[in-house]
Parts: sequence; structure tokens; C-alpha cells
Amino acid sequence: MRNNGVATVAQLAGFDDILDARSPAEYADDHLPRAISCPVLDDSQRARVGTLYKQASPFDAKKIGAVLVARNIADHIERLFLDKPRDWRPLVYCWRGGQRSGAFTHILRQIGWDAQRLEGGYKSWRRLVIDELATRPQRYAFRVVSGPTGSGKSRLLEALAAQGSQVLHLEELAAHKGSVLGPLPQTEQPSQRTFESRLHASLVAFDPERPVFVEAESRRIGVVQLPDALLAAIRAAPSLRIEATMAARVDFLLRDYDYFLADPAWLIDRLGQFCGLQSRETLAQWLELAAAGEFRSLVAELLQRHYDPLYQRSQAKNFSGFDSATVIKSDDLSPAGLAKLAQQIIAAAET
Repeated sequence: MRNNGVATVAQLAGFDDILDARSPAEYADDHLPRAISCPVLDDSQRARVGTLYKQASPFDAKKIGAVLVARNIADHIERLFLDKPRDWRPLVYCWRGGQRSGAFTHILRQIGWDAQRLEGGYKSWRRLVIDELATRPQRYAFRVVSGPTGSGKSRLLEALAAQGSQVLHLEELAAHKGSVLGPLPQTEQPSQRTFESRLHASLVAFDPERPVFVEAESRRIGVVQLPDALLAAIRAAPSLRIEATMAARVDFLLRDYDYFLADPAWLIDRLGQFCGLQSRETLAQWLELAAAGEFRSLVAELLQRHYDPLYQRSQAKNFSGFDSATVIKSDDLSPAGLAKLAQQIIAAAET
């Protein structure tokens, strides 16, 4: 550890706590792993000081800023850190590693703690994530789990993880199921930066000597998108294709999207997203089925008319291993059936 109160991103693991001195909005957009939000200026205070800096004078802005910063730091120490022992070692960062983190670190060091300021701030962490996502995906032996919509791919990944396999669960990281009907009720997707930080955290935890199972995804998952290097590595990887019966797929989707049944109005609203993708007559028929609660018929229609043709076009075009994929057939996508599929896949990967 440096003696001048400055540390680098390579030293993150050596700290007891990581304190984010940026505003709550900056923290919400993305933050370092383990970081605790301790803003020295909240969003409104930051805007106030910034406006004063531009419209009045930097000197006046600094005076008000000093008052607010000192008050906020004192509040954080009183609420969160009074019980910390003398050997507590926090790392503090702001956007660039400048005044906000500098002020916080100075006060903590004056108390007697070995507080350090992150050199380059959040921007140095962000550069690391971008650089790593451009190179790290090439280190792993990905195994792509493919199959048409309703094949239980995401739940199969969870079954593989439960049995000890390495899994990159992209839809879980993106908080989205990856289709027009993919948004999760009452759940916001992460920002692109947060998504990429989650990807980075997942990748660094993998053992390059073991396969990593991942679902065949498009570039975009809801509002976020996969980094180019990761997408290229996945699309070039060997594929395992689940071929399940239509009945099994419909049963699976009715279970996996059971919130449709609880809120048909939400489903009807989402079906409007197919406008322009399907004829007015087809869309009207689907809306009628949804309104009548004929969900089994609706799901079968969606698969046959929209998702299956789309799957054939996109997989054959984007995944080089699609035609040579190992095919695994199933008529049971229940949790027990998926657990058996996971066992088959693990056995096949080990041979």
C-alpha cells in the first residue's frame, strides 16, 4: 500500500471498505464492487454548487461546497464509521480521484485511519472494465446453450450452476428475458455501465481451465447490449441445441411467465410491441386470446408464428456452431427434467 494516501485499482482487494464519494445518481449509474454510497454532495447540492461555480464565481462555489462537504462527511462518519477500529482501511473514490474523494480521505486520515484515495477515481475503474471486456472473453471455453423460445435455456443454466458448472447468466445480469415479452414486472434493467461491471465480475470469477455455459443471445438484451469481444467469443463457440416438444415448451412458458396470468393487462400492453412485426389480423387474434385468458393457445401461436421463424433466421446467421450443434431432445422441461438435461450436458462436456 502506498504511504501517500493514494492507491490503484490493482489494490482494491486490500481494503476493508470502499466508499463512493460521488452523488447518489452517479452511484446508481454504476459503482465499484462492494462500494458504499457516501456522497459528499447529494444530487441537488452538486447541482447548486455547479451552478454557482458557473454563474457567480468559483470562490463562492468553493465556500458553499466546503460547508456542505464537511457537513456530509461528518454525518457519514457519525452514522457509519464511529465503531471502526484504528486499523480500519477504507478506500475512497469520486469521479476522477480529485477534490471530493480528496477531502473525505484527508479527514479520515486526520482521525488516524489509513484511508486511501483511488488514483484516477471511478474513471480508472471504468477503463479497467472496458479493457478487460475487450480481452478477457478470449480466455474462456464457452459452451453455448441454444434452442427455440420456450426450451428452458435460462432455467437450464441455473440447473447447470446448481450442479457445479460455470455459468454466465446474461439474462439474469441484464434483468430481462431477451425478447419483446422479456421485461420483468416491477424490475428495472441496469444501466449499460452497471451491466458491464456485472459481466466483468462474473468473468473474473471463472476458471479458464473449465467450460463456461452461456445462452445463445442476440447483441441486445432489452436496453443493454453485449460488448463486441464477448459477443464474438460466444458466437464462435461450440453449441448445444435443446429440441423440446411443442407441448413441453408451452407448458414451460406458462410456468416461467406465470405473471401473465396474474396481470393479463400487462401482457396485452406488451403484445402491442408486435405492431409492425405481425399483420393487424394476427395481432388482433392474439389480443383476443389474451383478453379471453386463452393463454395456452396464445403461447403456441406466438411460438409458431413469431419466435420459431425468428430463431431459425438469427441462429443460423449469427452462431457458427449452429449446424454442428450437439442436439439434446426433451419432452420434459419441468425442474426435474431440466436437472436431468443438465446432467446429460455436463457428461457430454466431460467426454
